[in-house]
Amino acid sequence: MQNTDPIWDHVDQHREAFVGLSDRVFDTPETLYAEFRSVAEHKKMLEEQGFRVTENAAGIPTAVIGEAGDEGPVIAILGEFDALPALSQAPGVAEHLPLEQGGNGHGCGHNLLGAAALLAATAVKDWLAAQGIKARVRYYGCPAEEGGAAKTYMVREGLFDDVDAAISWHPATFTAVNEAVSLANTRIDFTFHGKAAHAAGAPELGRSALDAVELMNIGVNYMREHMPDSARVHYAYLDAGGVAPNVVQARATVRQLIRASSLPDLRDLVARVRKIADGAALMTETRVETKVFSGVSNLLGNRPLEEAMQAELDRLGPVPFDAEDEVFAREIQKTLTEADIAATFRRIGRTPDPDLALCDFVAPLDRQREGGEGSTDVGDVSWAVPTVQARVATCAIGTPFHTWQTVAQGKTPAAHKGMIHAAKIMAATACRLVENPDLVEQAKARHREQLARTPYVCPIPDDVVPPLVRQ
Repeated sequence: MQNTDPIWDHVDQHREAFVGLSDRVFDTPETLYAEFRSVAEHKKMLEEQGFRVTENAAGIPTAVIGEAGDEGPVIAILGEFDALPALSQAPGVAEHLPLEQGGNGHGCGHNLLGAAALLAATAVKDWLAAQGIKARVRYYGCPAEEGGAAKTYMVREGLFDDVDAAISWHPATFTAVNEAVSLANTRIDFTFHGKAAHAAGAPELGRSALDAVELMNIGVNYMREHMPDSARVHYAYLDAGGVAPNVVQARATVRQLIRASSLPDLRDLVARVRKIADGAALMTETRVETKVFSGVSNLLGNRPLEEAMQAELDRLGPVPFDAEDEVFAREIQKTLTEADIAATFRRIGRTPDPDLALCDFVAPLDRQREGGEGSTDVGDVSWAVPTVQARVATCAIGTPFHTWQTVAQGKTPAAHKGMIHAAKIMAATACRLVENPDLVEQAKARHREQLARTPYVCPIPDDVVPPLVRQ
């Protein structure tokens, strides 16, 4: 589509610099509160573009905020830059080829997410100055979305209290307004304390913490039949009691990731899981202690904002992929299954098209969908302020996220095109809000109605602090 909007021009003026930012963050992927090099790149770009920079936001060394403008409404644009463990992958290669065995990789496209969000904020800053409009745009550089819940802590610390609306996006296999459906979750570490003993000479003197963990997992498995279909419980052993089977394990820790469709449902499910842990401790004559690691809320939708973003998506059209983009996308699709590819179409309520390698359409706002429910700490922002997100195609249809295939496509021209497209959508939506105070008030009124029905309760207790990593 021909570029006919001033805000799109402001995005295009900076595109090369921010493509470079997305690639540099890709080259230094770090995960869960250790994103020091990545946040340094974002801080440097904020300073170069003339934002007022706040480091160590909410006491988190890898969180940064940049603001422009001195008065008027505050529009927040949310960015991320964390990676995932064990997903190292050579870019632009359609085969599994790790750059570093066991290394991290941007398996959810957050190198693109943060760069596009900061590009959108920069374009809005320039547009406000050019138009002489009194308003503020604020970029939130957020770490640890992949399980660390940094935004939840930022909400709890009041960093969104003066924000009028928040905008974000996520890389995807399709282009659409994000449907506000996600699972609230919490991660709780259950540590069982028993008594060591010689496993052969005097096993009757021991009390196995590892047995308690295993019994807890069995109890949770039996609970699965009796919880809502949308709920999920996953687990990982953090400490299995050591490597010596001839010693009765005196300590063992399991992390339970508990998900439910809403905060009230989550609280009910957590109470049941805690009872199972207590029962496992009783059966094994061990002691259990618990520690909340993180927690996020389900997303709250906001129809006025979603309609505004849909209008911008329809006006801009689909991502302008070219023939070379399609060639590589088809190479990626050869590594996928038919079920992988069909999953994309189910997410947007369309009949699967095996001949389509890259999304060439904008999905409608009201569509039938199946599956695709995960969790995000954007959910807590959506309880604090009216929030809207886009999904924008950056990779081949069918690409499962949190895989090497996503990482392989993260520096390609197709990914860059999607990233620039997302920046234009977010920036244009922000401009629409600034120009239409009534729209902002409609969004706020809808938000107030939702909170009146279900008040927000932070899923992370006040005494729990982020698991920060120090340099």
